[in-house]
Amino acid sequence: MELIKRGAEAEIYKARWMGREVVIKRRIRKGYRIKELDEEIRKRRTKEEAILMVDARKAGASVPIIYDVDTVKMEIIMEYIDGKRIKDIIDAESSSRQREICEMIGESVAKMHSNGIIHGDLTTSNMILTDRLYFIDFGLGMKSFEMEAMGVDMHLLMEAFNAAHANKKLFEWVFDAYEENFDRAKEVKKKIEEIIKRGRYMKRVS
Repeated sequence: MELIKRGAEAEIYKARWMGREVVIKRRIRKGYRIKELDEEIRKRRTKEEAILMVDARKAGASVPIIYDVDTVKMEIIMEYIDGKRIKDIIDAESSSRQREICEMIGESVAKMHSNGIIHGDLTTSNMILTDRLYFIDFGLGMKSFEMEAMGVDMHLLMEAFNAAHANKKLFEWVFDAYEENFDRAKEVKKKIEEIIKRGRYMKRVS
């Protein structure tokens, strides 16, 4: 097994399992929590993430196939996606290709939101491009039809584009495709504007 990422909540390994190249996401123990409580939280979050990924696939978004969920080791064993992160490639693409990728993002997020699937960490680091666009890392995700949750998801993506990428039209292209595929997109846009205003207010009072 090869450790490829260590985060606050989990370790990500590349490995072979049943003859397949896979990714193993293992939720790590938090020493500051009571052992029984920690196990309960990690078990619940492992199950919830796996269910969310399955639901996202049913909704029409591309996510890694889940092969196994182990609630003793707190692991999700899933398909290894051999592609490149959108974060690493989009700036080098032509404008027309950038737009094409952004439209894929917007359409996929619309499918998830239409089915009450909130990714929770919607950034270009959590999208992988092969012959299609895959979404990974649903560890902060949840099921919700609340406009606040959808607005926060899209606001985070907007911030990610603005902070990490040169072309400032990228999020606009994402949202155009999102709006074409989600009938509540105008409500989400209003919520994003509210979130931006709240952020400006917090900066003023802090």
